[in-house]
Amino acid sequence: MNTKADAFTKLLEVVYELRQKCPWDKEQTWESLRPLTIEETYELTDAIISNDAKEVKKELGDVLLHVLFYAMIGEEKKEFDIAEVCNALREKLIIRHPHIYGDVVADTPDAVKKNWEQIKLKEGTKSVLAGVPKSLPALVKASRLQDKASSVGFDWDSPADVLNKVKEEFAELTEAVDSLSKEKMEDEFGDVLFSLINYARFIGVSPDNALERTNQKFIRRFTYLEEQVSNKGLQLQNMTLEEMDTYWNEAKKQEKQS
Repeated sequence: MNTKADAFTKLLEVVYELRQKCPWDKEQTWESLRPLTIEETYELTDAIISNDAKEVKKELGDVLLHVLFYAMIGEEKKEFDIAEVCNALREKLIIRHPHIYGDVVADTPDAVKKNWEQIKLKEGTKSVLAGVPKSLPALVKASRLQDKASSVGFDWDSPADVLNKVKEEFAELTEAVDSLSKEKMEDEFGDVLFSLINYARFIGVSPDNALERTNQKFIRRFTYLEEQVSNKGLQLQNMTLEEMDTYWNEAKKQEKQS
């Protein structure tokens, strides 16, 4: 029987062999792999958004390949190998889950998150926000910053409070637009987005997932619009918005019926 351990071992064998024999694999470094890893990660998130299990499995394999590749290069540098990566992760998981492997009580997801952050601070992390990567996309970064701050009690009491803050920030944005100051408008627009992301967190919605779903919805509807216009021998540039809206609404109607 091909167990999980067997499958992992056989995969490692192939990865090591390719490193020795494949011209492309031989040349790769941590630095050269980095942009490819980012691309593979985004392809995985695309598959997740599409809820395509077959593609998720495929993209997970690609991401795993990169993990193994980084560890293999680390071994060549005599820094670490994949076994050390696995052992370090295992130790961290045990240490940061004392409610499972110790006598700490944490019976809700929020309690677990708060306990996790407290443990990280005890381990020497200087700031609760230190674990948020600088290179994260701004939308994701805002969500993670809020999540981290919430874990130590810096948070609103209820979704209603956050929604009021959204309204307050939007009013300030309106004032900034009236002032015609680009700097003020950008500043207040950022505050509106930040408060909306906070509200999404309170109602249990991923702002990044939500926006990407809307992106995909827009692509589907606009593509339908282009196809219908092209089939009729027309050009978008010569149509009114009202004429284009007819096909846009057809696309929306078809989505509701499917």
